[in-house]
Amino acid sequence: MDDLTGAPPNAVKTAQTTFRVVEALKSLDGASVTELASHLDLPKSSAHNYLRTLEHEGYVVEEDGAYHVGLRFLDLGAYARSREPLYATAKPELKTLAERTGEHANLLVEEQGLGNFVLREQGEDAVNIDSHVGQSVRLHTTALGKTVLAHLPASRRDDIVARHGLPAKTADTITDRDELESALERIRETGVAHDREERIRGLRCVAVPIHHDDDIAGAVSVSGPTSRMDDARVEDEILPELEHAANIIELNLTHRR
Repeated sequence: MDDLTGAPPNAVKTAQTTFRVVEALKSLDGASVTELASHLDLPKSSAHNYLRTLEHEGYVVEEDGAYHVGLRFLDLGAYARSREPLYATAKPELKTLAERTGEHANLLVEEQGLGNFVLREQGEDAVNIDSHVGQSVRLHTTALGKTVLAHLPASRRDDIVARHGLPAKTADTITDRDELESALERIRETGVAHDREERIRGLRCVAVPIHHDDDIAGAVSVSGPTSRMDDARVEDEILPELEHAANIIELNLTHRR
């Protein structure tokens, strides 16, 4: 299981374990008490108590001896997303972007030093990939995340790298800090970020920033298989559509009512 966040020195251990249980159920796609206890190195009795408490509160369900994350989390996620003004503003433009390119159109915002997929729209030719709304990713592994990193203050980037590191997802992931800073400088100069199989093998992504009140609000991208996302298509077809969508989103975000 990916440890995406470091615990603060005053962390409440029981609360921390509760969330580890939930994350484990997600990563294991459900688990029995014994499987969960082994995965988290917990006494079986403790694993059982955490699961039964979560089940009682409606956050975990039991099916044929296996425990799964419950749908009550969907309500929390939907509420959290509704509080993000960029979501409602970007939704119609992302739908159009996916339709016009035929690929995946994605919206990502940064929170707690991670990139969170707030919205994804699927075009007619889009391939199936492991990304989904609500998923958190390390910023340096995606074009979207690198776009956000490039436009954050240097001190904020330092904090994010110190907290989450630069682990590799594929052989092409940037894992060297100097190389990353060079890439981020190019993104600031060109206004465009690329992900060439840096998080998912066979997938290429191109992203541009969304600014609001001189701050980076998020990023939008188009992603597709490398066989269709060659340089010529990206420059001549994808990028103009992407920049147009970002321009409309920024205007609507600034003048929203």
